[in-house]
Amino acid sequence: MTDITKTETLVNGLCFGEGPRWRNDRLYFSDMHDNTVYAVDTSGNLETIVQLEDDEPSGLGWLPDGRMLIVSMRNRKLLVLDGGGLTEFADLSGIATYHCNDMVTDLEGRSYVGNFGYDLHNNAEFQKAALILVRPDGTTELAADDLSFPNGTVITPDGKTLIVGESFGARLTAFDINPDGSLVNRREWAKMDGAVPDGICLDEAGGIWVASPVSNEATG
Repeated sequence: MTDITKTETLVNGLCFGEGPRWRNDRLYFSDMHDNTVYAVDTSGNLETIVQLEDDEPSGLGWLPDGRMLIVSMRNRKLLVLDGGGLTEFADLSGIATYHCNDMVTDLEGRSYVGNFGYDLHNNAEFQKAALILVRPDGTTELAADDLSFPNGTVITPDGKTLIVGESFGARLTAFDINPDGSLVNRREWAKMDGAVPDGICLDEAGGIWVASPVSNEATG
């Protein structure tokens, strides 16, 4: 018999929560269709961090100096937030073939950003997509290709393994991370038949939790 973890509502009234990341005792996340990035503590106290004027936010991360990174989906850019507001950190449009989505940033400030690959909402022909490496200086390069809608992404605490959810591949895919940030040794981490792996996270024991929107569940 599968154990079911009890849940409770922390925040309601959101349009489309996306890209959650835990930092300094708060959960940061994007409300994609409300163009807003929020932070919430464990008591449900919600703070607006920033609003995007002309795009939808998705994946979040932080540079080693504490500046926040935000994926700008339709514009296919990575933005940085500091005391002066939002500015462009990297242009992803040379590699991303459609809207950008979730990402993970490592302790050295290297970010790995996914994208849809094709126009999902207008019945375009399915195309596989790339995972983009954005270096701490804002330069971009191809990290991995031939992915079926790369989405939620995590890096193991030792910094040696990246795991990405392929939403339309029904699997989690792992790579070894070279010292220079490049990805090698691609392999299937877990097959998830009947699920659409979207957001994922690691728990303290190293287990991966996966949100599957089509089956309305989170599994670990």
